[in-house]
Amino acid sequence: MGTRHGLRIDAVLIQAVIAGALSFAHLHDLAAAAGQDGWKAWAYPVSVDLLLVAAWRRLRSEGPSRLAWCWFLIALFASLGANVATAGFLDLADPPAPLRLGIAGWPALAFLGGTLLAHSSRKPVPGPSAALTETKDVGPTRVPEVAPIPSPADEPPATTALSSPPAPSPEPLVPAVLIDHARKVADEYRTRTGSPIDTDTLRSRLGVPPHLADAIAARLS
Repeated sequence: MGTRHGLRIDAVLIQAVIAGALSFAHLHDLAAAAGQDGWKAWAYPVSVDLLLVAAWRRLRSEGPSRLAWCWFLIALFASLGANVATAGFLDLADPPAPLRLGIAGWPALAFLGGTLLAHSSRKPVPGPSAALTETKDVGPTRVPEVAPIPSPADEPPATTALSSPPAPSPEPLVPAVLIDHARKVADEYRTRTGSPIDTDTLRSRLGVPPHLADAIAARLS
């Protein structure tokens, strides 16, 4: 098992070295064709690869961000563009003007990307310890008083309240004069309509509250 694992790692490393060497050579050839001769042609692939690695490390260490993704894609486009351009799609003996312009402006673009990736970072989120440090000089913290929980002995028994029925309300006292007047009103209503007076009509005729009208109607029935 250990031998197979070692062989797999070695094969991956060899593949990475071959791919990196080919990409490095393509970037060098493209820079040389665009007029960057000598050591400058060798510096271009180093710049592209370093920007690609810096953006990838930023993504791995601090998580996805627009800045890191932007410069990662720029460096990847430059590397892939060089590989495609040297595959016969462009005449490297007479490269077009946009290619010369891109190669000439790459150093400034790479310098800007590397500076932004190196000197801009996310603000750390304060943890619990930072929050305690910021608030330790505010003053003593007052703990709200909690009302004591009553014991079962202090609570009134629920069975007593449930078992005892509510006491009936006392019947209101109705004066005899009001009873006589109500009887006259009821007789007059029966003579005129032929039916006994109802409680609502009696209440409106006498001008008394509902509970008193009910008591009078009970006395008349």
